[in-house]
Amino acid sequence: MNPPAIVWFRQDLRLLDQPALQAAIQHGGGVVPVFIWSPEEEGAWPPGAASRWWLHQSLGRLAAELRAKGIELVLRRGRALVELQSVARETGAGAVFWNRRYEPAVVERDRAVKEGLKSAGIEAVSFNGSLLREPWEVENKSGKPFQVFTPFWRTCLARPDPERPIPAPSRLERTERQARSLPLSALKLEPKRDWAGGLRDAWQPGTAGAAAELERFLGNGILDYSANRNRPDLVGTSRLSPHLHFGEISPRQVWAAVRGFAEDQSIAATTWRSWQFLTEVGWREFAHHLLYHFPRTPESPLRPEYERFPWRENQDWLRSWQRGRTGYPLVDAGMRELWGTGWMHNRVRMVAASFLVKHLLISWQEGARWFWDTLVDADLANNTLGWQWTAGCGADAAPYYRIFNPVSQGEKFDAAGIYVRRWIPELGRLADDWVHRPWEAPAPALAAAGLELGRDYPEPVVSHAIAREVALEAYQKTRS
Repeated sequence: MNPPAIVWFRQDLRLLDQPALQAAIQHGGGVVPVFIWSPEEEGAWPPGAASRWWLHQSLGRLAAELRAKGIELVLRRGRALVELQSVARETGAGAVFWNRRYEPAVVERDRAVKEGLKSAGIEAVSFNGSLLREPWEVENKSGKPFQVFTPFWRTCLARPDPERPIPAPSRLERTERQARSLPLSALKLEPKRDWAGGLRDAWQPGTAGAAAELERFLGNGILDYSANRNRPDLVGTSRLSPHLHFGEISPRQVWAAVRGFAEDQSIAATTWRSWQFLTEVGWREFAHHLLYHFPRTPESPLRPEYERFPWRENQDWLRSWQRGRTGYPLVDAGMRELWGTGWMHNRVRMVAASFLVKHLLISWQEGARWFWDTLVDADLANNTLGWQWTAGCGADAAPYYRIFNPVSQGEKFDAAGIYVRRWIPELGRLADDWVHRPWEAPAPALAAAGLELGRDYPEPVVSHAIAREVALEAYQKTRS
């Protein structure tokens, strides 16, 4: 009989479509599932507060799923190589299998782990459990990585559809020798001060939560996605981003579910493969493609001329933005949604991010750090792509001179002010004509709403028109 095999769980907290788990089962000899909390090995980007809260919930649910299959999840704290070797000694395991990650520090750590395990006579194999295509599998005609999304995704779509998801095992073989395990609470992932009530109300971490969101979206969302995805007042998006980040659902599962839905509706493949929702899945693929090939981008702009951009350092403005007190209702509603639920609607993310870097001239790195700590879907690839796109300094980026007007964006995508009023109750009685521009409201309208600017809700921290001119001037100086 073969010795047991360790499955090293990371951002793949599921049993369905789990290549590393499948390899361990095929190896024979029993399965030892292990999770190692080692934030020090993730370089400058250890999980933020909201991510740690989610991870705690998700690990608890994974442990319950494994227990139902007949085995226990082993939890450890420390250096990955040291803990894996320790578990191997305790259980007699002869192999370690895991699914790959693509963050620069983790790639280097995993390379060292693989070398260390093999040197100790332990088989070590990694798999793709997080992407439709590996970053090195997609190249342009020159054999180089893409820096523009459209040809990247066109190349991906020219390939055959991804393989069908791997079924979840009905039962897992328990090993004779058991490894010691910490209690989940010993990892200290949850906050000492309980600020996560809004997150608990908004989310159900784990595979069951992921399946419920996907079912909701397919039943009432995907056919209207192109029209509704920009409406923050509606639940028009899939809300799968945190589940994808933690691997509670795989992109192959999402792809297969969309294909199954389309086939049930007799929708042609040429139609459903071009749906906007799958294009957004493609942007996730593109983000990981860029992070892998350009590992310096979480800290540095892809376009080096932006290294000399004249960013400001203004802690008061930064704090106003973080707390949703800029005086621009759409921006503030988004930042308060983020603080309350650990998530923000994508259209509002773009507007809020643009406001920071183009109205306040505060660096995109500051924004990326704040999102990293407060988003439950904080993903280094997506976060980096999004912020560099907004700042105009990344791949396929929006031109810097494209400066979102937060007022017109609010009036276009939240015309009745439903979203703004949900997150800024002090504007609840202000008429629709003024809810996105309260500083322009006449005194009778403010009085009727029981609103005093500067007391109940702040005046704008900057003028849009003036800020736009200053930003364009800074951009011209950078170019020259």
